[in-house]
Amino acid sequence: MKKPKITWSSVKYWLALNLGILLMSAGTYYFKAPNRFATGGISGLAIVLEKFITPHVAWLGQAEITAIINVFLLIIGFIFLGKGCSLKTVYCTLVYSGEMELMKLIYPVTDPLTDELFLEFILMMLTTGAGSAIIFNCKASSGGTDIIALIIKKYTNLKDVGIALLVTDFAIAFSSFFVFGVKIGLFSMLGLFTKSFLIDGVIESILKSKYVLIITSHPETVAPFIIEGLHRSYTSLKAQGGYSGEERTVLMTVCKKMEAFKLKMKIHDVDPEAFVILCDTSDIMGRGWGTL
Repeated sequence: MKKPKITWSSVKYWLALNLGILLMSAGTYYFKAPNRFATGGISGLAIVLEKFITPHVAWLGQAEITAIINVFLLIIGFIFLGKGCSLKTVYCTLVYSGEMELMKLIYPVTDPLTDELFLEFILMMLTTGAGSAIIFNCKASSGGTDIIALIIKKYTNLKDVGIALLVTDFAIAFSSFFVFGVKIGLFSMLGLFTKSFLIDGVIESILKSKYVLIITSHPETVAPFIIEGLHRSYTSLKAQGGYSGEERTVLMTVCKKMEAFKLKMKIHDVDPEAFVILCDTSDIMGRGWGTL
């Protein structure tokens, strides 16, 4: 039986996925849980439940409650969703819960790290938001309320998973008003509504690349560098200058930001008279173009 080949692309994928899980775990354990920011998700539900359970069962803290609920939801997910509950979701869910347990052993916290509530709220949003965005960009899911939303979608008339997810997260965030008071409740609701914007912004930043348009009289000095130096391809078009009427070649390519910088410097060296346009783009489809 052939062993799966390990490539640099797959290594980068798993490094990125685990970085996303680590950021989510750290943000939840060190900023979200101690301040009781119940901004939705299973971690938010665990924060609410901890208020009632932990005083009676001391060993059941936020990390343990999160792990129990996540395992329970994975079982429910496999029953009701089948393949919809993928192995990547299982991996992310178990590693997420395991890392929080590990953090509890290495550097346990029960109270906020600082007395600056807004600072900790910002740090919580940045770490968990960036972590979620990286996981989503890896085409994976941390499970939790995502599974609930998918079940709601499958067995009700609500066909939009985003709305289903918002309904479940809203209920969790709203409950913090009654459990932790108005101040934490307002922070939780603010976190709920800003989380999606932050995640979208981080994903767009991760995916951002450069669309490069090069108008040149010497394509033979530029084109080889795109192929051999950047390992990208290009599209070549014949054009005519509107003012001069001279023949020109237009080279169009898409590359990562650092590659675009290298291409810009190369063009400056080999054809300083070339006309170059660089535009930001984050929505690219086509064979050979990866997100990582």
